[in-house]
Amino acid sequence: MAPAAPAPADLDAILQRLTALHPKAIDLSLDRIRVLLSKLGDPHLRLPPVFHVAGSKGKGSTTAFLRAMLEAADYRVHAYTSPHLVRFNERIRLAGKLIDDAKLIALLERCESVNAGAPITFFEITTAAAYLAFAEVPADIVLLETGLGGIADTTNVIPQPVLTALTPIGIDHVAFLGDTITKIAANKAGILKDGVPCVVGPQPDEAIAVIEARAAETKSALFRYGRDWTVRESGDGIRWRDSQIELLLPRPALLGAHQVINAGVAIACARQLSGFTVPPEAIADGLRQVDWPARMQQLSKGPLPDLLPPGTELWLDGAHNAMAGEALAEALRLLPPRPTWLVAGMLNTKDAAGFLRPLAPQMEGARCIAIPGEANSLSAEDLTEAARSVGLTAEPAASAAAAMRQIAQTIRADAASAPAPKSGRVIITGSLYLAGRILSENA
Repeated sequence: MAPAAPAPADLDAILQRLTALHPKAIDLSLDRIRVLLSKLGDPHLRLPPVFHVAGSKGKGSTTAFLRAMLEAADYRVHAYTSPHLVRFNERIRLAGKLIDDAKLIALLERCESVNAGAPITFFEITTAAAYLAFAEVPADIVLLETGLGGIADTTNVIPQPVLTALTPIGIDHVAFLGDTITKIAANKAGILKDGVPCVVGPQPDEAIAVIEARAAETKSALFRYGRDWTVRESGDGIRWRDSQIELLLPRPALLGAHQVINAGVAIACARQLSGFTVPPEAIADGLRQVDWPARMQQLSKGPLPDLLPPGTELWLDGAHNAMAGEALAEALRLLPPRPTWLVAGMLNTKDAAGFLRPLAPQMEGARCIAIPGEANSLSAEDLTEAARSVGLTAEPAASAAAAMRQIAQTIRADAASAPAPKSGRVIITGSLYLAGRILSENA
């Protein structure tokens, strides 16, 4: 009798195993990843040209815009972003397509075997798998987004990227990066490399001073917003300009004034990528075709919208820090005015009050939830307290569905007593981890 075939490897089981290799989820260092990469044959030294981006806000959107532009120009693009929303595979794009389960499992098992149980964080070992994938699948360029910070981020082992970029820097991850703009900017500017140009998005003055000092050390030419390039809304589109060209382009498919800035950074990067030609037509196509879930994404079908009264809009956004809270508030002001309710869930590493404060004036009320399955989530009660501290009428809810039911009840009661009731709007926000759970729950 033939032996039974081995059971197929389970991706979720492997990913769960890898979380147990280090006692800390975050431990910023390059020592462990360098050891593992050496044992794997240094795949990070065998990549196509690498574009490397850091910042506090807009890294993912900027990368998505740039990827769309490059693909519209017929380049094969690898991309590495984090965190994922629903499936881990979202983090690794190979020549334009999400990595499939079979290839991802094989790469993770190779990394796990070579690592041989040594302490290493989940982000480090999974990033090593991404490097392997990028080294083994042909492409023209790798778009690499930092996970946290810059100088000691696992992505910062690339010795000579073709271009770096710094999106807007603000107060975020203070436990790991420092509690001032100066300290955080110094950490993120650590991705600048000797002689490699850097595109710089809008920055606070304190950040610019640090970035310029780092650029002087590394002899990196800076291509700065407001000095070397500008972008602004213009009629139904946007106008982008540098010293050589002025482009009148379509409005980005992603909603919000902050996405105009992110698109502008991406255009600047497309213009500065040495060895790549991205014509205006490809830039325009990229702006139209970009797809980046949970960034002012309207949910029109599924279990959660079905819980709300007919005509009520439901939106999802992964904003999670004070800068993003301001950008989200501005994006909401672009929508036609409607009574708006907030459903929020946040990590306990974030400044909840700082995030909620700019949103509070636009909200009828808030329902606060814990992020399902997330050990580092703020409790619904603690988030409710933070919401009340900035003037929100807030209550805890057991889940997103429970929050929808509570808000639906309020909307119906208000409609019954109003002479001319207005259709309502609900925005779910506070964390990309929450956004991922919502997309999964509402699938």
